[in-house]
Amino acid sequence: MSTFKSGDEVRIVSCKDNPRAAGRTGRIVDEVPPGPLTQGRWTVNRIGALIGPALCHTDELRKTGR
Repeated sequence: MSTFKSGDEVRIVSCKDNPRAAGRTGRIVDEVPPGPLTQGRWTVNRIGALIGPALCHTDELRKTGR
């Protein structure tokens, strides 16, 4: 299970919260690992001009290495 930190660039493989985000890249917003409030999902922002922040599960994200 990958863990992320705030500012990590990730590729969104799939996203049940917002399927339009799939295939795009964004940045992790969360300062701490997700908890019950987000149902274990990470907040990903800067996905695109017309796509707001999305909540994605760990298995829906991949680090880009940037």
